[in-house]
Amino acid sequence: MSTTTTIKPSPETPLAKLLIAMGDIKLAHSVFAMPFAILGAFLVAPYMGDAPVHGIDWATMGKMLVLVVLCMVFARNWAMLFNRVVDAKVDADNPRTARRAFASGALKARDGYLLLGINAAAFMIVCSLFGLLLGNWWPTILGIPVLIWIAFYSLTKRFTWLCHIFLGGALAASPIAAAIAVGPELLVHTPSVFWIAGMVLCWVAGFDIIYALQDLDYDRSVGLNSMPAKFGWRGALWISRLLHIFAVACLLMALRSNEALGTAFTIAIALTSGLLIAEHALLIRRGKAGIPMAFFTLNGVVSIILGVAGCIDIILN
Repeated sequence: MSTTTTIKPSPETPLAKLLIAMGDIKLAHSVFAMPFAILGAFLVAPYMGDAPVHGIDWATMGKMLVLVVLCMVFARNWAMLFNRVVDAKVDADNPRTARRAFASGALKARDGYLLLGINAAAFMIVCSLFGLLLGNWWPTILGIPVLIWIAFYSLTKRFTWLCHIFLGGALAASPIAAAIAVGPELLVHTPSVFWIAGMVLCWVAGFDIIYALQDLDYDRSVGLNSMPAKFGWRGALWISRLLHIFAVACLLMALRSNEALGTAFTIAIALTSGLLIAEHALLIRRGKAGIPMAFFTLNGVVSIILGVAGCIDIILN
């Protein structure tokens, strides 16, 4: 009888370091922005090239969607790795985050710099493919500013309690960037892209405030800025609720401004409103214990419902 031994990668190998880093930045959290990037591309797609209005050139669209998804993956990796690297010392002092890869020493700063460089380079290479394959060089031109913008939010907690708005702005860039990747001149036809971006900003800022409630006491003790640290538990939750009301209002404006968005998107708005109400009801009932479900599960469902419903309406219109 023979036995087989599974050899696990050494913690010193590049593969092991990559796996640790990917586990630390939680690739599954891409669900928050990815559906809106795809929806941004779909909103302008009916107007591209020689396609008739509300008709989609699927051959070209397929290439664009692959490139958009790759850009989103590399851009998010860059932003989250930047956050983990620059916050390593802060995370190490916070009991909730002390086990993160860079905070705990499982990965060194030089590993982070290498992974940052790889993801930034990969992002710019994919951006350049929009120019080489599709003749649109705007993603390449705007690539570096986008990387700077989405990384900047990681620094804002050091000087402003509006840090949650900056995070919302970083993710709100996704539908606009995807629309520009399809064709910047097409944005004139689709103001709904900007309403979707506004929704993402308010929605993300609102649930990031909820996430930050976990660190209210720690942030105050070390002088870090956040809305919970500034306004307390109740005050921060009221701001979160107000932002989520604005998010729903932006969705209604997107619906009103784009005739291609119809029944599916209307139902999605109703479901989103219900989920956001449930999110805040959960926090009232369970307090801090309800944060994991309120932060990830319910908001992940929100992004998928809206992204899928919007794309269905556009395809069927």
